[in-house]
Amino acid sequence: MGRRIHFVVDPQGWCCMGLIIFVWLYNTIFIPKVILFPHYEEGHISVLAILCYYFCSLFCIASLLRASVADPGKLPENPKIPITEREYWELCNKCNMMRPKRSHHCSRCGHCVRRMDHHCPWINNCVGEDNHWLFLQLCFYTQILSSYTLILDFCHYYYFLPLKEENWDVFVFRHELALLRISAFMGIIMLGGITGLFYTQLMGIFTDTTSIEKMSNCCEDISRPRKPWQQTFSEVFGTHWKILWFIPFRQRQPLRVPYHFANHV
Repeated sequence: MGRRIHFVVDPQGWCCMGLIIFVWLYNTIFIPKVILFPHYEEGHISVLAILCYYFCSLFCIASLLRASVADPGKLPENPKIPITEREYWELCNKCNMMRPKRSHHCSRCGHCVRRMDHHCPWINNCVGEDNHWLFLQLCFYTQILSSYTLILDFCHYYYFLPLKEENWDVFVFRHELALLRISAFMGIIMLGGITGLFYTQLMGIFTDTTSIEKMSNCCEDISRPRKPWQQTFSEVFGTHWKILWFIPFRQRQPLRVPYHFANHV
């Protein structure tokens, strides 16, 4: 599961995702060129600061690209339903297909998605059972990269020693004030927006409810058994090894859990 490429033809989603890639590309190019490399050459910072920035940048773009093309959990046209699990399936009133409970129909993608959380235009894809873990990684690394960028912007003017005069004949240094103001503005916008989204996602996992279930208030069914947060996180990320929750360069393997835990609402 989750290994098929899922490409959504949506111009609005392409524009939103293109904007995110532009912000990432802008900071990945200009922050090292304006701040990190010059201060490293003059001995103000260590090479570790540069490596950490590129590390965060790499993990951020990797989780973005993988979340955007990963299959979120699209249901096949003719699913095979085990006899013992038929009571946990229902008929979709939009596409007239059988689907597990907690699945929802995405009107933008045109199909049902297992345990769908929401459709995100910023990754041009649904967030569902098979790519939810990548979306969480994207939120996490975007916060880290945005915070790191804002800290570097601040330190460049108020903490680091001034750069030597001979470095100012380079074009980017002649326009560094404008470049860093743009970087700081984008960093504040990204950090503010993604922090609220990440918080709601975490609360959803803690309570084992999706965003759609919260909006429809169907999560109030007291008959559903509650699970510990370690179990819900492990199910989302597909592993009990917590260190693997932070690595986007792997394949998610669904955990074997009782069906009524996974799909009953």
